[in-house]
Amino acid sequence: MSKKALIAGISGVIGTATAERLLADGWEVYGLSRGRTPVPQGCHALTADLTSPDSVKEALKDLQPDALFFSVWARQETEKENIRVNGAMVRNVIEALGDRLNGSHVALVTGLKHYLGPFDAYGKGAVPMTPFREEQGRQPVDNFYYAQEDELFAGAEKYGYRWSVHRPHTVIGFALGNAMNMGQTLAVYASLCKFHNLPFIFPGSAAQWHGVTDMSSATLVAEQLEWATSAPGAQNQDFNTVNGDVFRWKWMWGEIASYFGIEAQPMPDEPQPLEQRMTDAEAQWKAVAQHYQLREADINRLVSWWHTDADLGRPMEVFTDMSKSRKAGFTGYHSTRDDLFALFDRLKQEKLIPA
Repeated sequence: MSKKALIAGISGVIGTATAERLLADGWEVYGLSRGRTPVPQGCHALTADLTSPDSVKEALKDLQPDALFFSVWARQETEKENIRVNGAMVRNVIEALGDRLNGSHVALVTGLKHYLGPFDAYGKGAVPMTPFREEQGRQPVDNFYYAQEDELFAGAEKYGYRWSVHRPHTVIGFALGNAMNMGQTLAVYASLCKFHNLPFIFPGSAAQWHGVTDMSSATLVAEQLEWATSAPGAQNQDFNTVNGDVFRWKWMWGEIASYFGIEAQPMPDEPQPLEQRMTDAEAQWKAVAQHYQLREADINRLVSWWHTDADLGRPMEVFTDMSKSRKAGFTGYHSTRDDLFALFDRLKQEKLIPA
């Protein structure tokens, strides 16, 4: 009898990759989302407003999963609202399943803002020394990741499930309409530059351009999530979740430019955020989509200028240590450049960017 998985946030980059991996490994997969985007083929779609306890309870009334995966958040105007809304979404799913979670595994995906602080408070606390390690703990600032963790821990005490927390860096992966998708954003940006003969300028900070960094492929995150459901060393633990290689953007920018057949511009004297520079991008992308008969003419379904600006604009070096995962038995490793190029290839195959 196949194991059952429930993925909250299945239509996102990590949710999609996790569903595809679990399906390939013989799991029966249920996807919980708002229903705005189709779930991966082969999954059972469950639709609910995750902020409504009654809506979630109705959607999950007949389900008893062996594993529950959270990769879900909704951006709000303030961090206090982020805490209220995103903590509630985790709590609502856990409470809807209740005692049916006894003996199961519940995995929560958060990220490196655990160490950095939330978007509106990057570096305002005492940012830990790089590489970030799990034992460095929380920052003394409001952070919805901490609220989600607290709901996870409280549910474990109440309902007797095992848990794990996973902290990826910037995620590389395929998903439409996702709020945090740097690889896809850079692919669209490069395609715009090529078609309209625009300069391919790094939008971020000198610290990011020159410093060491890393990324997380969604497929690598999915691999660690599945591993954590059964690995003895993963129970009731938190883990960094990155590819395992490191690089500098001053090298990677040229690699991306070469892939698209354009010229990488030198690092500008001051950051040039995409959100400020791409004010004409909607009309410019429609011209690209029409010329190449692409599937999606609405650029806002493909890019997240604000998120890419936030990650590439950090005023400090950001990368992580994977020793804890390695010691616990997780040996997954991905080449970030290879996975970026694989994403670009898939975007071409799906007719989302020009081939």
